[in-house]
Amino acid sequence: MQLGLVGLGKMGGNMRERIRRAGHTVIGYDRNPDIADVHSLQELVDSLEGPRVVWVMVPAGAATQSTIDELAELLSPGDVVVDGGNSRWTDDERHAVELGIKGIGFVDCGVSGGVWGLENGYALMYGGSAEHVAQVQPVFDALKPAGPYGAVHAGKVGAGHFAKMVHNGIEYAMMQAYAEGWELLEKVDSVTDVREVFRSWQEGTVIRSWLLDLAVNALDEDEHLEKLRGYAEDSGEGRWTVEAAIDNAVPLPAITASLFARFASRQDDSPQMKMIAALRNQFGGHAVETK
Repeated sequence: MQLGLVGLGKMGGNMRERIRRAGHTVIGYDRNPDIADVHSLQELVDSLEGPRVVWVMVPAGAATQSTIDELAELLSPGDVVVDGGNSRWTDDERHAVELGIKGIGFVDCGVSGGVWGLENGYALMYGGSAEHVAQVQPVFDALKPAGPYGAVHAGKVGAGHFAKMVHNGIEYAMMQAYAEGWELLEKVDSVTDVREVFRSWQEGTVIRSWLLDLAVNALDEDEHLEKLRGYAEDSGEGRWTVEAAIDNAVPLPAITASLFARFASRQDDSPQMKMIAALRNQFGGHAVETK
């Protein structure tokens, strides 16, 4: 199979290599000419035989929208566009309509695997019609982990990115739980080797996971995480998960709290804690710290 791949960053570049290892032809375009196979979307489209499949792997939002807008003018009826970035599912629905008017198919695909995906494979969640998914299936098969699992046709357009969004929301809460447990272990005097406690959990416990393995890796590199600042960004998918929960009246207290904890990490001097300290001083005479 031939595939056009737009975006050859950390994820896209490794995906190109994994698909090629499976025996398929991948023609990649990136704004960085040093890593690109072709140097424009026009050249990429011209290099593919019809019906074409073009996989877009660029940041969500404006970059994805402009890429799809340009592809809509270059591709032909019967071609298919796959959005493999972290787009919001509502954008997928709009893109499917915009491309469908021109007879171009659309599939959204949530991709998980990070920098480990090249060797381990990528977990894939995709949405779209059975016809359009079938056109992309050889690529899905090349990217997924070995074995029967790791990829799912989650439903209609938007389902893939919605499933990936919920996956990332769960990831937020799991990471927050590990982080809180680690901080508590570090705080007490009685536990003298927190790193080895984490390592001991990797075998035989109900909380063992790949995230736990990665936590141990991080502690091996920097035992007390002294080189890091306590600041964490959010990609947007945690916010979308909470917004979807509100829209559907589904309680997500753990995921919501983990998102808000990231917001708190960006405050060197928390305004909320100022009010809490002031109130504790007012009603209980508790001591306050001043600058």
